[in-house]
Amino acid sequence: MAGYSVEERAAPHSLEYRLFFKDATGRYISPFHDIPIYADAGKNVFNMVVEVPRWTNAKMEIATKDPLNPIKQDVKKGKLRYVANVFPHKGYIWNYGAIPQTWEDPGHKDENTGCCGDNDPIDVCEIGSKVCSRGEVIRVKVLGTLALIDEGETDWKIIAINVEDPEAGNYNDISDVRRLKPGYLEATVDWFRRYKVPDGKPENQFAFNGEFKDKDFAVNVIKCTHEHWKALIAKKTDGGEINCMNLTVSDSPFCCAQECAKATVDAAPPCKAANPIPAEVDKWFYYQKN
Repeated sequence: MAGYSVEERAAPHSLEYRLFFKDATGRYISPFHDIPIYADAGKNVFNMVVEVPRWTNAKMEIATKDPLNPIKQDVKKGKLRYVANVFPHKGYIWNYGAIPQTWEDPGHKDENTGCCGDNDPIDVCEIGSKVCSRGEVIRVKVLGTLALIDEGETDWKIIAINVEDPEAGNYNDISDVRRLKPGYLEATVDWFRRYKVPDGKPENQFAFNGEFKDKDFAVNVIKCTHEHWKALIAKKTDGGEINCMNLTVSDSPFCCAQECAKATVDAAPPCKAANPIPAEVDKWFYYQKN
């Protein structure tokens, strides 16, 4: 985990649950702002913060509006969110997470999609064989991207593989995924198209007719979102409710001392045993594709 560790507060599967991050020295940090975007800039290897392990259903995410941006479970209408099992899928079909120090600016209209950003770090679907842990920080090789249009917003989905994966050397572009894991990219489009339908939402749409763009395109998208993050953390862009508290971006007006960060964590409820997952989360949904 490149020296990073996590600390749980409150009970998993509760509204109060938070997963805070520490660096190698034990200092509390923000996974959004303090973990570098690059694990190896020369090789275009990026850090990825794992929010959701493969096969699980709890919709966990970096809390962009909370101080220190811990991971928490998403909430809709006062209830914890779990993604449905839409046949033939079980939970998330990849390790799902985000690249730190990126931001899809809701005030910026993407020249490729014609839609503004979704106000979050850029999302990653990691396709390696290992089931990662929530809060794990892994190094990934980018292979391509899918442009989801989620309720009118651009929501890039980066396809990547853990550089520690035994097969990572065989994957260098999106065409390798199509060749070596036939059906996986089609399943990915199907998953994103239909995952909100059990909640009564329409199918999601995509730019480029659901076609994946290659590695070079994806890396360029990531670099653009990194520039938007730089403007956010320097207060050159109005981030609205986004919390930019950080410990390491020294020229940022939001940079704070470790005492402030520790006080934030200390104010959170102590760690407790996990609440049971509601029985309906294991329900599965079948419906004819459009």
